[in-house]
Amino acid sequence: MAAGRRVPLHEQVCNSLRERILSGDLAPNARLPSEARLMQSFGVSRVTVRQGLKDLAAEGLVYSQQGKGSFVSAPHATYNLSALLGFHEAMQGKPFSATSQLRSIRDVPASREIATALNLKRGDGVFEVKRIRCLNARPVSVDLSYFPPDIGDRLRDQDLNQDIFPLLETRGISLGRSRMWIEAQTCPTEFADDLAVAAGEPVLHLARLTYSSFDRPVDYAHLYCRGDSYQYKVELHRRQG
Repeated sequence: MAAGRRVPLHEQVCNSLRERILSGDLAPNARLPSEARLMQSFGVSRVTVRQGLKDLAAEGLVYSQQGKGSFVSAPHATYNLSALLGFHEAMQGKPFSATSQLRSIRDVPASREIATALNLKRGDGVFEVKRIRCLNARPVSVDLSYFPPDIGDRLRDQDLNQDIFPLLETRGISLGRSRMWIEAQTCPTEFADDLAVAAGEPVLHLARLTYSSFDRPVDYAHLYCRGDSYQYKVELHRRQG
């Protein structure tokens, strides 16, 4: 912003409401104050309030219902399945505040499933990372990631609130591809509070196995996602001939 620039009144309305939405003060699907209330709060005209709301709607932060008013849009994590991206990488440029909360790191014995995925023996130690992903301070997924011991040693002293894919690459582990399995499940009891949902409520479960550029499995993850907060996009082509 240029020095000394006077912020137009409709931008002031927009900026104030945006801050409340991104901080979580105004929850998803919450009704915004009425136009009359906003006019009174900001000391502006109805035209100014409507322009501010129009700007927020253009950003995807609010939506309106005829005769009912304006409401806060529920943030969606949208992934393009043609690209291998971490959570924060995928959220860049989106109108939502994306944050991660590291809940735990620990060494655990590999289950049969994890051992098979990572080409280890059952019972071998693996490095487990648990994180909660949030949009606008609202939890949208629980991510459990498992790494072979030597990979875990490279991550143990790092800031794991950020994306791990770039961390691996800066430590000499170039990534190649991922395989992913997606299905609807009931929310496991131990993750219900993390996601702010009832135990047994439907969630989207993803199992993702990521390989290095040398085709070594380096990261096996289970992601439990709120069904109202995640969207995956993929482009399909009809095989010719």
